[in-house]
Amino acid sequence: MPVAILFDLDDTLITWNTPPDEVWQEICRRYAAGLEGLFEAINKARDWYWGDPERHRRGRLNLFEARREVIRLAFSHLGLDSAALADRIADAYSADREETASLVPDATTTLEYLRGRGLRMALITNGGSEMQRAKIRKFGLEPFFDSILVEGEFGCGKPDNRVFHYTLEKLGVRAENTWMVGDDLERDIAPCRRLGIYAVWVDGKGTGLSTPGKARPDRIIRNISELRGPA
Repeated sequence: MPVAILFDLDDTLITWNTPPDEVWQEICRRYAAGLEGLFEAINKARDWYWGDPERHRRGRLNLFEARREVIRLAFSHLGLDSAALADRIADAYSADREETASLVPDATTTLEYLRGRGLRMALITNGGSEMQRAKIRKFGLEPFFDSILVEGEFGCGKPDNRVFHYTLEKLGVRAENTWMVGDDLERDIAPCRRLGIYAVWVDGKGTGLSTPGKARPDRIIRNISELRGPA
């Protein structure tokens, strides 16, 4: 076992029980049943918005406003001019989406086990302070971690090397004695491979490493409960 483990939050410790497309479809039926093509326009706007790295960075710091921008863009694609309705749809999605969040199976048991083994642990999460801290409080995660770094509070997020250097220093550990556990190959795995941190990829959907050029993790797991077993 390592001396320390760094954890990602979303889709590593927390999951969502309903896929985003299903939530969007329900919201479209509820608020705009007569607007033909709205769901398709939303998907097109989402792909455009989140496909740009700078918009992605800006948007994840305020997901509520980012979703409003996406729906307004979808409305413009359909020739609609109703910012108030667009914002109601976006806000309804945000509320419904967060209601479906839960801890991944055995998350608490696994974190308790690792703490019981004397490991130093840190949580590193991209996103805005308000939303990420709300999830940390909701699921009672704070007591498990010696350090919690939120992008919106720190000033930068993964994959910036400064995030990892700061956390290693705060924990008082070296990269070669540390693991990083996360679901994002670009933001969690790639920087750790560069820095010499053992990179554990959470492949929650079991998709495998099918994309050429993506970072190659040191280990692949489906659920963090596997950390209680042999590497």
